[in-house]
Amino acid sequence: MNATKLSAAPEAGPARWARCGVDVMDAIYERRAVRAYTDRRVEKERVLALIDAAIQAPSAVNQQPWAFAVVQDPSLLRHISERSKELSLAQVRPGTPLWEHRSMLADPAYDVFYRATTLIVVCSAPGLWPANEDCCLAAQNLMLAAHGLGLGTCPIGFAREALNEPAARAELAIPHDHAVVLPLVVGYPRERPERPPRRPGRILAWK
Repeated sequence: MNATKLSAAPEAGPARWARCGVDVMDAIYERRAVRAYTDRRVEKERVLALIDAAIQAPSAVNQQPWAFAVVQDPSLLRHISERSKELSLAQVRPGTPLWEHRSMLADPAYDVFYRATTLIVVCSAPGLWPANEDCCLAAQNLMLAAHGLGLGTCPIGFAREALNEPAARAELAIPHDHAVVLPLVVGYPRERPERPPRRPGRILAWK
């Protein structure tokens, strides 16, 4: 994805947000991690609009360290999913966080991307300030914007290691000095999950 393609998004983005009709607080409270998608592909203009929303996030000293790789090729998505499961299973040990997921990861039918049609990989470029926080803020913008457009999203931590392998990085043109921060699937949801319970916010001090 080059700069020329992205340059068209700022003109298209604001008009689209004006029509989405979702209040920002509603989006915050209604957004869910979606794990069931239809086979409808997310349109290119919507992917570009989501990325444009992402890059409006705050950035330390305005370094804007984010970069994005988009995967919509079904065979490549399947390959990355299978490799992600292989790498995760190799690390499964009793007492580790992966232990409770071992049966799921070993299931040939399990797709770490939940059959979503689009994967957006948020990457960070090197900078004077730590970039991961900025990239996570951008990812949250993207997820809230997707919800406003009727799309579902889900962060896929299982895929991070596979996407950081040399072969995957080369396939996705991720520069050697960039890091994969957060892979996100995007798609048209087949269902809307129920709101999970939230513990009250811990306020450690209020002086």
